[in-house]
This record gives sequence, structure tokens and C-alpha cells, in this order.
Amino acid sequence: MTSIRTAQAELTRTAFRTLNSIVKPAVIAGAGNPFPVGGGAVVLEVTGRVSRKPRQVPLLATRLGNKVTVSTVRSNSQWVRNIEVDPNVVVHLCGRRRAGTAEVTRGTLNVVTISLA
Repeated sequence: MTSIRTAQAELTRTAFRTLNSIVKPAVIAGAGNPFPVGGGAVVLEVTGRVSRKPRQVPLLATRLGNKVTVSTVRSNSQWVRNIEVDPNVVVHLCGRRRAGTAEVTRGTLNVVTISLA
């Protein structure tokens, strides 16, 4: 049973990495980004808590002016853990890098609210 779970986890990881490698450049360029009010895709850049290197993850987001909200149901999302250590983030919107400060609210749905500078 353990080897099946390991194989499933590796397959999921590979699938997401492949998808992200295709989606991420388009979203960084501005494709699918939310307008000042609405939903869409963003690329969130956080600092790795161990490596201290920038990490980018494409996410669906809701935007209301200078507030961007993203979420995950996964309790072990590394990008959420990274934000808890360093809340300074970058959100790629309309082909531009926008600095922001993130706040994590843990629960059944882990919500991250980003205040753009």
C-alpha cells in the first residue's frame, strides 16, 4: 500500500510541475490575471523558508483593488508555510511584479490575503 501511495504522490507532483511549467509563463505575462475587481490567475512569488530562494506558484485568486486573496485546502502546501516564515511576497499582475505583504488564516480552507504595496 505504501508503494502505491508513493507512486501516486510522485505522479501528482510530476503532473503539477508539468502544468505549472506551461501555465506560469503565460500568467506572469498577464494572461488570465484578475482585473481590479474579480477573479483570475496570478503567480505568487514567496521566499523559501530553508533555501531563502524565490519560489513561484501559479494560483487562482480573487482581487478587490489592492487586496488579493488566494487559498488552498492542502494543509501542507509549502508556499503557505513559506509565507508564515516570511510574509513579504510578490504577485505578478498584468506583466508587472507587485510587492505585497501576506497574512495566512489557517482552517479547513487555508486563506492567504495579500495587501499590495
